[in-house]
Amino acid sequence: MADAWLPGAGRLHTAHDGGSPKGGAPRTVWHTSENDPHHISARSVAQRLEYEGRSAHLVWNPCTGEIVQMVPATRAAKLLPGDVGREGRSCFQIVVVGFSREPFTAGPLNGLERIVGWLDGWHVPRRWPAGEPLPRPEAYDAARRRRPWARGGHYGASQVPGATCSDPGRIDTHKITGLEAPAGIARPRVPPGEETASADPDALLSRRLRTPDRIEPPGPAHAPASSRS
Repeated sequence: MADAWLPGAGRLHTAHDGGSPKGGAPRTVWHTSENDPHHISARSVAQRLEYEGRSAHLVWNPCTGEIVQMVPATRAAKLLPGDVGREGRSCFQIVVVGFSREPFTAGPLNGLERIVGWLDGWHVPRRWPAGEPLPRPEAYDAARRRRPWARGGHYGASQVPGATCSDPGRIDTHKITGLEAPAGIARPRVPPGEETASADPDALLSRRLRTPDRIEPPGPAHAPASSRS
């Protein structure tokens, strides 16, 4: 099993976790703190969240590479409304020290590989089922549909059902999860010869589309993530 605490990250143990996960597809939600990463540390943001009675799994300053963890992977954080943050066998909430009006992917991303590698260990698919998050102010009116959310993967906070925030802005999703995992397609995780009915259908589709002698058209189970429910 992957580590509940990101190795090498600082810790600020919170008294405000969100309870036990409910189960389902694993997810990661990206937030921004609306602070200048050149002047505010990750620990300062984590301390402010704790003071406000809120919590994130990770607070990350992409300029310095500082990462502070507040909640273990086995518990929910408390940045999302209601119980939505408990949906999924894990629902990681990551606060990036930065502004939604100035997408953090336009600057340095020190420490990102450590974070995404840790999320891989918890089987969060490297895909963005709801597409790229919208910029402000359009993000306030973003569709926050249940169908993309149910698939699991990575999301901007502005794409979460029931949320009203606009962060993290129009980030470049490929800079986070890589060009080998385009929006809406899971990176295959099933070893050759071990495909089963329980395997991720998106992962199997991805493999089939790359196999010249086994090209199969996607069926209803592989409808594009942008399809409306």
